[in-house]
Amino acid sequence: MNIKSLFFTLVMVVCVPAFASAKPVLTVYTYDSFASEWGPGPAIEKAFEENCDCDLQFIALDSSIGILGRVQLEGASSKADIVLGLDTNLMATARETGLFAVHGTSLAGRTALPTSFEDDIFVPFDWGHFAFVYDSTKLATVPTSFDELLAAPEDLRIVIQDPRTATPGLGLLLWIKSVYGDDAPKAWAALSPKIVTVTKGWWDSYSMFLEGEADMVLSYSTSPAYHIVADRTDQYKAASFAEGHYMQIEVAAMLKGAPQPELAGKFMDFILEDGFQAVIPTTNWMYPAGKAALPDAFDSLITPAKSLLFSPDEVATNKAAWVNEWQMALTQ
Repeated sequence: MNIKSLFFTLVMVVCVPAFASAKPVLTVYTYDSFASEWGPGPAIEKAFEENCDCDLQFIALDSSIGILGRVQLEGASSKADIVLGLDTNLMATARETGLFAVHGTSLAGRTALPTSFEDDIFVPFDWGHFAFVYDSTKLATVPTSFDELLAAPEDLRIVIQDPRTATPGLGLLLWIKSVYGDDAPKAWAALSPKIVTVTKGWWDSYSMFLEGEADMVLSYSTSPAYHIVADRTDQYKAASFAEGHYMQIEVAAMLKGAPQPELAGKFMDFILEDGFQAVIPTTNWMYPAGKAALPDAFDSLITPAKSLLFSPDEVATNKAAWVNEWQMALTQ
């Protein structure tokens, strides 16, 4: 055997196993906290890869709104197979892009949502209610309604998120609109003096709250469960409002141009299986959309008297006007 033949023989010995072991990559766009090491991403990746013979890769983006913006920018050439982290408030806008495929997953009898959910493109993976969280060791008088919050002294410090960049911020916008209707600008004007700042994302405001820069923070009714489990303290509470709380249902969808359509379809079905749903409560700190058990920490959470929710089409039709209304009210 000459030197050249020996070289090519060695190349084949080294490379063939590498090519043979290569696995298809399933790419999922999601928000950063979902994909983080303390989020549900790692456990879900492990559970799915045990049966898919594939490499599941989460691409972390800065927000749910950012996820939709990314696929809109990339269009049909997007390398994503799945987007995970949109919610009902973004569904109509996402559907109108024409970028998403029918999932073919049966939802009947597989969900445990407090409202009916049927959709051929979007599959729900968790849900919760927006709420103002406070430290019960520091805040003596806690509002029990939106009316009481608006009437509270102006030295009550609140941090919220921007509805243009963060889904909780959009949730608050819709919450106030659903409670006050045409009087929403007056409600924002009453709330404005108490707002310390409006942050781009949820973590920015929540970290400010934890550092003592605000008395209350816009978050979720499930946020106290995190502190009970991770910090072993029940000092953080969610204020229960008599008018009800706005609900968020988070969803996933597969793209029409998915590089791995078969794997994408399997993942969409996997979303409502235990390997996905069981990790949601103590990693994403939301209620699972499927029929998974809840940890004891969820027993002490508030139960809203009413769940408020606009339809996706109502949000898509009115969002721009309502955001403009919000901007005008806060700048007056």
